[in-house]
Amino acid sequence: MPTEKELQISPLVPDSILHNSRTLVNLQSLTASLFGVAAGILGLESYSGFLFYLAFSLLTTALFYFVRVAPASPFASSTPAQKTGLFDTSRYFHSPIAFWTGGLGNGLAGYILTWTLFYGLVRA
Repeated sequence: MPTEKELQISPLVPDSILHNSRTLVNLQSLTASLFGVAAGILGLESYSGFLFYLAFSLLTTALFYFVRVAPASPFASSTPAQKTGLFDTSRYFHSPIAFWTGGLGNGLAGYILTWTLFYGLVRA
């Protein structure tokens, strides 16, 4: 457990960052299965199915950002010295790349599984 002095020097708590990352990955895995169901019912094939997954996964991450991360970010502060970029996630996640694309690989297997299952059920 970090001491009070360590928290004042480095206010980012590794346990909290890990929890935030796990929460986002769990959300993306769940929505990937739901997107697979939708892609299978719509009868998407080949590249259109993968673009569907990519677009809606990024949309899910953007919604998560605007609902949970952006309102509490330093961007919302009133002093100009504390303002950072609009899409800065360094306060809650390891890096912006990890935030925006971290769950794409984890949810892909569940997406393909439910996509092919529902495609087969609808087309059979």
